[in-house]
Amino acid sequence: MEKVGFVPRFVAYIIDAIIVGIVVGIIGAVFGMLGSDTLVLLGSLVGFVVGFGYYVYFWGATGQTPGKSIMKIKIVPTDGSAMTIGKAVMRLIGYFVSIVFVYLGFLWILFDANKQGWHDKIAGTYVVKA
Repeated sequence: MEKVGFVPRFVAYIIDAIIVGIVVGIIGAVFGMLGSDTLVLLGSLVGFVVGFGYYVYFWGATGQTPGKSIMKIKIVPTDGSAMTIGKAVMRLIGYFVSIVFVYLGFLWILFDANKQGWHDKIAGTYVVKA
């Protein structure tokens, strides 16, 4: 199991961010055209749920988002078990923790012996070559 470092993971993240950004942007535009502040707020909530669901679904189902698939990498639990929705949710919560501290949790990958970010440590996962 060859663990993957920062650069391929970052490229996969950018690919996924573009995909999610386009979908959420379309949702926001549709709700925004409806004109009501309440509907705009609802559109933001729907966009958040779609973004959250994107990562949880792909991570939980296969360990690979489209971005990770393009980069030929995947997420695996450190104990060798299969990915689960629970691990995917924990990893996404870890993403928020990694972001809150000025993205330090992502930069941690550069220095960690197991190439784990804080989100990986929180969820008990590695990112490996697929």
